[in-house]
Amino acid sequence: MESQEDLDDDPPAFGLTDKDRDNLARKDEDFEPHTWTDLKHIIANNDLESLRRWPSDLKRYLKWTKQTKQAYGTITKYICQERLQWQPLPTSNPDDGPSFCIENPIPFADPRDYKVMYNDWPYGMTAGITHIVVWLKTRFDVEPAVGDLLPQSRRLIEDFVQQTFIDRLEKLGGADEMGATRNHLQKGSKLISESYANIILKKPPRKQTADENAINVV
Repeated sequence: MESQEDLDDDPPAFGLTDKDRDNLARKDEDFEPHTWTDLKHIIANNDLESLRRWPSDLKRYLKWTKQTKQAYGTITKYICQERLQWQPLPTSNPDDGPSFCIENPIPFADPRDYKVMYNDWPYGMTAGITHIVVWLKTRFDVEPAVGDLLPQSRRLIEDFVQQTFIDRLEKLGGADEMGATRNHLQKGSKLISESYANIILKKPPRKQTADENAINVV
């Protein structure tokens, strides 16, 4: 277990919420993973801040985040360089996050403008649930004040999920259920959260596989 004194002696690379601190004080055997019912409620309310990792995973994530920031400067730079292998334009504004050379300004319109990947640091969920992240070079239109998706952005995500996952998974045997959501804007996050969507799948068929870096949905 992680004590407050331990955190004070070795400050984490990002601010911890009260839920994080509570989680770090627990053991894995005391942690209750998110069920599908729980996840559906979180998705319906676009409340990813309520998602929690296993205590042992959270400790490893804190360590990884600190080491990665020391090596790359920012998590954004690491993700662009190592995971996505996208080169931001020299004209990118640090205050707005990276911008990229794109094929089509409409999100999901061109497969060269997005990548579908497993979450490197999945949340604590019951067995059979998979968390996928869709990274985009383009950005969703959002409400500036709170970061909520505008209706046209939500429709783009829903259409992409239907065509890319639901329709294809049905041909492969189907996933039991699925949901899609997106983080609210987070102050200090320079890979701005309107540039990715989160997809949650319940028991997807094994034929829908991923290589080391990305899921082939093209």
